[in-house]
Amino acid sequence: MKLLLTSGGLTNDSIANALFELVGKKPEDTKIVFIPTASNVEVGDKDWFINDLVNLQKRNFAEIDIADISAVDRKIWEPKLRNADVLFFEGGNTYHLMDWVRKSGLVDLLPELLKDKVYVGVSAGSMITNPDLALKISQIVYGEDLGKTAEMEGLKYVDFYFLPHLNSEWSPNLRRNFIENATKEMASIIYAMDDQSALKVVDGKEEVVSEGEWFALNKSL
Repeated sequence: MKLLLTSGGLTNDSIANALFELVGKKPEDTKIVFIPTASNVEVGDKDWFINDLVNLQKRNFAEIDIADISAVDRKIWEPKLRNADVLFFEGGNTYHLMDWVRKSGLVDLLPELLKDKVYVGVSAGSMITNPDLALKISQIVYGEDLGKTAEMEGLKYVDFYFLPHLNSEWSPNLRRNFIENATKEMASIIYAMDDQSALKVVDGKEEVVSEGEWFALNKSL
């Protein structure tokens, strides 16, 4: 299984190059499907959403398709995913995305698709690959999902936790000291990454790709 877990998508050449290395094709021979589902429940300015699409457009893909697994029937979105080399899960709300990955039936189809396709996550799209959605972190660090009381399982494609948007200007909590304090009771490995950083994961082995800042907790480097 090949995963590229990002905080902000294809924000720099290093992350983009890592993707095409995973795919094994040139950009002009690579088809990608953009899955916007996590963003549907987010309110306010969507410039980040537009930027993520623009960053894809700049990479000269052979085809950029869009498939919202919550908006159309499986008979519409499944062929789109099967046709693509890259499944690109956009950011937004992790609970909403994970809920629809299950409701739509994609949770059962993904292992088959990922035998020969690359999974790319942006923010929430990366976080759903975790063992669970880390409700405490979501509430304390990100100030999200405050009304939820039950933990939700993730896809469990990785055995660590991916935390996006390190040092982001929109939240003073996204700093190393705060994250370390909020997660001090967790024994699992935690990767905190800014929008210029990503994790390349191939068959369970992770490699950092970064032109920015990141750190790992509970991991011997």
